[in-house]
Order: sequence, then structure tokens, then C-alpha cells
Amino acid sequence: MTFVPQINDADVETVARAMGSMPDSASVAEFVPGPGIQRLELKFDIRLLQEALEECLQREDFMGGMQDQGFAALPLTRRPGQSEWTANDLSGRYWLRADERYVEEPREDLVPEVDFSEFNPKFAGTYFEHVHQELAKRFPIGRTRVLSKGLYNCNSWHRDPEPRLHIPVISNPGSLFIVNHHVTHLPADGSVYFTDTRGYHTALNGGETRRVHIVAALAYDQVTE
Repeated sequence: MTFVPQINDADVETVARAMGSMPDSASVAEFVPGPGIQRLELKFDIRLLQEALEECLQREDFMGGMQDQGFAALPLTRRPGQSEWTANDLSGRYWLRADERYVEEPREDLVPEVDFSEFNPKFAGTYFEHVHQELAKRFPIGRTRVLSKGLYNCNSWHRDPEPRLHIPVISNPGSLFIVNHHVTHLPADGSVYFTDTRGYHTALNGGETRRVHIVAALAYDQVTE
């Protein structure tokens, strides 16, 4: 197509330069490290992770069922002796700017991560217990949950009191993680990712299959405001 603009200004030049090359459409299906998100050397067996997910779901389904849409959580850790979890236990404190005021506000109550020191006995003997043991040898581990994100779904744009470790169990190329201004895909290959969720972040599933991660909160000193 040949187009001759009536005006030649800086905007025309900017668009013309952009049209001179094609965007990268290959690396978006890979992990690209950046500020606030790094892949660790620790790695688990993805086949055993997926088998453990199925085994755990046979013992107890996700809260509210394994959702095709929205958010679901399966608690892998607990307070000593805990047998029931509140909605706040499964989500916890976060901050966001929810509307056109751009004012940051807290949501829900702060959950002390150090309280969640025991592995949930309902899932004893599964590969997830091994995963928790290996993480706890290296880091102060708090709430550890299996989180499901439904199709074409996105979390709020928010920040948390602590960073998290993510281990993708089921994923797809349209499943992305964004920390501040960096966005990348996290493949489900057994890798462990450090995500500094003290910064603004979100997770989205733009694919046609579910996205399931193990998410372990790091129980260092929590941000309180």
C-alpha cells in the first residue's frame, strides 16, 4: 500500500520507523528475566508436579471447585492445628489504586506469613510435600497455595506485603506475569521463579486452558503500609 501523508511531522516519522520492522512474536512464549522477576537454579520434576496436582484434587477440590473462570486456591500450608481457612487466609492484605482517584488503598487484613509453618496433612506424602520441604530448607516459607486462574482472566493490579515464589504446574503461552513495567511468560517446566510482589503486579491468563501455579509467600519482614 502506498500512502502519501498530507503532513510530515515527528509523529509521521515515528510511525514510519515502526513500520520498517516486525515485532518479535517468538520470545513472548519464553521466560525473559527482568526487574522483580528472576528464575532460580532450583528445579522440580514437572511430571511429578502435575501428578501431585491430580492426586491433591482427588483428596480435596479447590475452594469453590476447580474454576473455569476466576480464582481458586488450595492451601498447602496451615497454622499449627488449623482445619478451616477463611477467605482472608487464602488471599490476605494487598494495596491497589482502584479508580480514577489514583489513591492507594488497602484491602483485606494482613496475614502473618510466619504463622503458616506446617504443611497441610491432607496432602502428606505427595510430591508437593517434597517441594515444600525443599523450599523451606532455603527460604522462610509462609502461606503456600495452589492457585488456579481461569480462562481469559486477570488479577487486580496490586502490591503485596511480601515477595513470592512461583512454580508453574499448568500453563499456556497466553499466561503472563507482570511486575511493575516488566511482563513475561512463566513456562510450566519445573522452574522456580522469584517474584517481588512488593511491587505492583498482576497475573493474567489469556490462553484457552487453565493456569495453575504453586505460590509460596516468603516470610521475611512484611511491608505494613
